[in-house]
Amino acid sequence: MSFWIPLESNPDVRNQFLVALGVPSKWQIVDVYGTDPDMLAIVPQPVLALIMLFPCTEKYEEHCKEQEKEIEEKGQTISSELFFMKQFVHNACGTIALIHSVANNLNNVKLEDGKLKSFLDEAKDLSPERRGKLLDENQSISDVHKVIAQEGQTAPPEDREPVPYHFVALVHKEGALYELDGRKGFPINHGATSPETLLADATQVAKKYMQRDPDSVYFTLVAFTSAQE
Repeated sequence: MSFWIPLESNPDVRNQFLVALGVPSKWQIVDVYGTDPDMLAIVPQPVLALIMLFPCTEKYEEHCKEQEKEIEEKGQTISSELFFMKQFVHNACGTIALIHSVANNLNNVKLEDGKLKSFLDEAKDLSPERRGKLLDENQSISDVHKVIAQEGQTAPPEDREPVPYHFVALVHKEGALYELDGRKGFPINHGATSPETLLADATQVAKKYMQRDPDSVYFTLVAFTSAQE
């Protein structure tokens, strides 16, 4: 398994990365400063995805095992139009969350010819596992990631140093809210949502993460949304 230098959650860093991959600058990452309605109301619309950053604690790992077992027993409905990929690169969860956010919104995000468009064109008919392997093998995205990872406000860790935090994307697809975590075996269907209510509905999922681990303060939310004029 490859190792990448992790990207900061800093929106400026992530927006540089998106532009370098060919995402038009009219779409950007912005901070979500709180989960109450007043704070959500100031987030620019439309919101295409919510990305969570949280600590990988024992409580998180236990929840993943319980959740996976329950879904395997009960089953769930997954849209055939949903783009999901597995993670096979250490410290690439931030990049994978961005890819999940963009790839599931190509009806809105018109990618320019470039690294991400080429990757998605090649990956669209592959399995989640093969998509993950394809990213591992993609030197052009890896090179951009490495350069942008040096642009943060804090000194990046060594590329072979595991980071105890994880990024996960929450997106809307065909009337349902999906949690896309490349470390999990499959997407998680969290029920009904719409483009208009995605931010509020996804925030409820994020709040459950916070409630499961109330002693941790290291939770961050950012939205993939329309740039403010």
